Amino acid sequence: MISLRGHHLICLQFYRGEGYDKRFVENLEGVLMRAEGGEEILVVGGPDDICRSCPTLRDKECVSWPGADAEIRQMDAQAMGYLGVETGSKVRWQDIKARVMAVSREWLASFCKGCGWEEVCIEKKKNWGLV
Repeated sequence: MISLRGHHLICLQFYRGEGYDKRFVENLEGVLMRAEGGEEILVVGGPDDICRSCPTLRDKECVSWPGADAEIRQMDAQAMGYLGVETGSKVRWQDIKARVMAVSREWLASFCKGCGWEEVCIEKKKNWGLV
């Protein structure tokens, strides 16, 4: 079973092959392949299978910038609220994808505003008509 936190359920929909380093990208692509292959996903409230290879994870907290962990947990809560899932929920990638594809442009723009990865995602968002 794959573990994913709230914001990764949304953000991974727009992934396009970039990341912090080779190890991180290889792990992320492996997780994504498993999800797209139908493996069940457990929604978690903190570091997940993507985070485990992140160079900014220290003692189960994101240290990318001061206050990062609190901001990311807030994004997780916002994403889970939008998707209608809770910590401990079990979901399928295709179900989550359908919910993300139904998102309003305004909600997505607000959710993504200020994210350091926002420009990386833009092409897939354009392809889906979300920008």
